[in-house]
Amino acid sequence: MYNMGAYYEATSVAHAISLLQRHSGPTTKIVAGGSDVLIQMREGKLAGYTLVSIQRLDELRGVYMDDDETLRILPVTSFSHITKHPLIKEYINVLGYAVDQIGSPQIRNIGTIGGNICNGVTSADSASTLLAYDAVVEITGPAGVRRLPITDFYIKAGVVALMPDEVLTAILIPKESYENTHGHYIKYAMRNAMDIATLGCSLNVRLSPDKRAVERVRVGYGVAGPVPMRAKNAEEAGNGRPASMDTVNRAAKAALLDVNPRDSWRASKALRLHLAEELCRRAFTMAITRAGGSL
Repeated sequence: MYNMGAYYEATSVAHAISLLQRHSGPTTKIVAGGSDVLIQMREGKLAGYTLVSIQRLDELRGVYMDDDETLRILPVTSFSHITKHPLIKEYINVLGYAVDQIGSPQIRNIGTIGGNICNGVTSADSASTLLAYDAVVEITGPAGVRRLPITDFYIKAGVVALMPDEVLTAILIPKESYENTHGHYIKYAMRNAMDIATLGCSLNVRLSPDKRAVERVRVGYGVAGPVPMRAKNAEEAGNGRPASMDTVNRAAKAALLDVNPRDSWRASKALRLHLAEELCRRAFTMAITRAGGSL
């Protein structure tokens, strides 16, 4: 059923990197929860692959607050733990809501947030929220630790900026990105559960102290292009403007300048363009309301 070439269980990040170096090649993959990799293997797509498991590395599991109040999300943390974690609930609740849209309870118990973004797929439910919160990925390899914005992590469909001997070791959300923000994620899919997004939109907003103006808005999309993306034109249309429906509608219209969806058997490009505008409008409206604004 699972035609694998070899399976290795790492005992530390350093050991995982060593195993990746020793078995370097296009048929070696890291596996954590396995909710995607093992399904592909069962379908015969990864026959003969070598798997390096990081599932038992507790050093890569959990959510923490760094000394500078950066929120540190470790990659082997399951979706269920993301949703329930007190720090996520307090500072970036929209991420917990987003990953709670993934699959079934069984999938959410085993699937990991690191795997969700390392797959490089545009439909990953966590990705648009992480983009909207200016996430930074921390990557560890033989040369040490490097960091890059998550916007640079996605290269093309299914491809991310991980070298063959590197491991994703953290997802970082700077304090400036989550402080006093309120967000909302909308996933449009053909079914209410157990389905991937036809299009997803994650938006967060920071209002002025009097709640009358949008100090800052951030908009992320999934399935609006080959990789998850930020909607810069939509953000510029909303930043610094009154917290009003006029601002919301301007941003929603401007989002059409950012997205580039495709036709597929799941949905036409025209439908996805309609969704991009409407989901931005609805998410922006909800985020302003949650931030204490009145529309």
